[in-house]
Amino acid sequence: MTDAVITALAVLGVMTQVLLGALLVVGALRLLGVDGPWHFVRETLAGSELWLGFGVALVATAGSLYFSEVADFVPCKLCWFQRIAMYPLVLLALPALRNDRRAAHYLLPLPVVGFLVSGWHILVERGVVEDAESCRISAPGGCAAKWIEELGYVTIPTLAATAFALLAFVLAVAALGAHDRPRG
Repeated sequence: MTDAVITALAVLGVMTQVLLGALLVVGALRLLGVDGPWHFVRETLAGSELWLGFGVALVATAGSLYFSEVADFVPCKLCWFQRIAMYPLVLLALPALRNDRRAAHYLLPLPVVGFLVSGWHILVERGVVEDAESCRISAPGGCAAKWIEELGYVTIPTLAATAFALLAFVLAVAALGAHDRPRG
């Protein structure tokens, strides 16, 4: 069962990365003065940004707990920092219930910081940055340990970085639309 869950999360992560790639293209087009795709994205997401963020945070939190509590992967120091940034984002359900996109302004720093920690973790994992002593004693194999590696590159920090990137995007879109009139 663990292999099936890991594969499912990896596939979901890759699908999210493809979505993020498409959103980067939309952003680049907007910078070039082509606003149509951006307006399509804004209109498609309008009013559901917080629910989408809640769903991403819920899946990421459940996946993280699955890895540690069911698969018995010991979270390292950097994993804990990522959890600290991710777990509170499940509370997006509360402002989503009230359609209060203003909450996005206050919550946006969490996925940004989480993404930076995940990026650093990926660098440690890939051997680009040396594992700190505190990381080496925090878990078996330290922060450089790869508990999973699917499709040649999808590891736990890669999944976290993907979730944080999507969360940052949807919260930024929600923050930009916080002053819009609620859709009726």
